[in-house]
Amino acid sequence: MPTLAINKKASFDYELLDKYEAGLVLFGHEVKSARDGQINLSGSYISIRGAKNKRPQLYLVNANFSLYKMAKSIKDYNPSRDRQLLLHKKEIDSLLGKKQQAGLTLIPLKIYTNHSFIKLEFALARGKKNLISEK
Repeated sequence: MPTLAINKKASFDYELLDKYEAGLVLFGHEVKSARDGQINLSGSYISIRGAKNKRPQLYLVNANFSLYKMAKSIKDYNPSRDRQLLLHKKEIDSLLGKKQQAGLTLIPLKIYTNHSFIKLEFALARGKKNLISEK
């Protein structure tokens, strides 16, 4: 299970409560870029979106997947586009219930490979209060 990217500031800035694993929906050149380790998770977070009549989905927002070096120039490629996460319905429902509590957020921790799949480990977290900035 090689680790491809780690969000080092996550455990420093947040109190991690529960950890989850999800699959990522990626383009082919993004998979190759990820296996080369060209991912930056700093400043990224997970958003829950859903229309009134549709089931809510989770998205990885603001994660930077650099363009694969060997790929020809791809028109209109956005390296920090939103990427959908693959979870079971029960997991999404439980995350929606837990996230309703004040001050909780979903933070990506690391991206790694599991056999031939690329997985994201994320956590339900509470922000730590910075005592220096409050004074």
